[in-house]
Amino acid sequence: MIRPKHWPVVFKHIYRHRTRSMLTILGVAVAMFLYCAVQAMQQGVRAATEVTAQDTTLVVYRENRYCPFSSRLPQHYKSRIESIPGVLSAVPVRILVSNCRTSLDVVTFRGVESNAFVGHYVPKFELLEGSAADWEYRSDAALIGESLATRRGIKVGQQLTAAGITVYVAGIFRSDEPQDQNVAYTHLSFVQEAAERGGTGGIVTQFNVKVDDPAQLDVVANAIDTEFASDQEPTFTSPEKAFVARAATDILHLVSFASWLGWGALVAVFALVANAIVLAVQERIRDHAIFQTLGYSSGLIGRLIITEGLVLGIIGGGCGAGAAYLFVSQGRFSMTMEGLNIEIASDPSILFVGLAISVVIGTVAGLIPAWQASRREIAACFRAV
Repeated sequence: MIRPKHWPVVFKHIYRHRTRSMLTILGVAVAMFLYCAVQAMQQGVRAATEVTAQDTTLVVYRENRYCPFSSRLPQHYKSRIESIPGVLSAVPVRILVSNCRTSLDVVTFRGVESNAFVGHYVPKFELLEGSAADWEYRSDAALIGESLATRRGIKVGQQLTAAGITVYVAGIFRSDEPQDQNVAYTHLSFVQEAAERGGTGGIVTQFNVKVDDPAQLDVVANAIDTEFASDQEPTFTSPEKAFVARAATDILHLVSFASWLGWGALVAVFALVANAIVLAVQERIRDHAIFQTLGYSSGLIGRLIITEGLVLGIIGGGCGAGAAYLFVSQGRFSMTMEGLNIEIASDPSILFVGLAISVVIGTVAGLIPAWQASRREIAACFRAV
């Protein structure tokens, strides 16, 4: 926009009114922090709830039940589910949660059969610490997600106590699946015994079913529910992400409302930068006249004003977006309800989007003041002082 030799003029104008510039930058930073935080929430919700063409997992739950405490299905349903055409495997899961209501700090234990866990789950994980062999060796062992370990400050070899049980942390893993990052995987029999006060009872919370064709998710789901419609424990089957969306209705409404706060933050950024530029231009009418006598063209004066808005936007927006990214990535926040997790995303793209928006807003905010200043004649500048 301007040549390197003109940059000192821009920074000198910003520095001359330090208090106003700092307040503008601080306001932009706060507003952009809020916008980026809201975007992180929305991105996490999309990752956890939007069904894609590659999804092949169904969740079989007890009909008309919501919290894991109330969903009880016989474990022997497994063989009948696996006999349904299109089903590759069915993994029984017993879930215990420290809090069934919506919360930011819930520990979710998922008990799974040892052979199913090693065969279906572990290959998808990136073990950061510990080993799956230690998990197989100890009946009270747990492999915990990276986000849960970070949030609770847990290391391998320590114990984790929640929901009335204590487990030995055999390993910490990282997973691309949103539902895995905030859970502790344990042996099915261990969780069953803890939940049934010493007896396994053959009761599970749900079945995670893999199908051979993603296009047949609804067909297989209907077939499973038809199979158990007349049983004492009927089922409700849905794609995993649709199941999460159904359970997270309150959170979806909250995030939808928060999106309006994000748009409000962008309006605030624009207003702050535009106000700072308008005040600066009004105070520099004589300066602009002097610049014109020194050979500065009207176009150059306009570009200097636009660049000033751009700098204010970049500094404030960069600070706000960077703070939001660090806050989310270091905090490892997740919203949990009914044993299901929606992790607030810490994707670096949020940082770059915030910076890009700051550049656009800073530039646009300076256009009208720049256009007005560039059209003002020298004589009119001196008369206006």
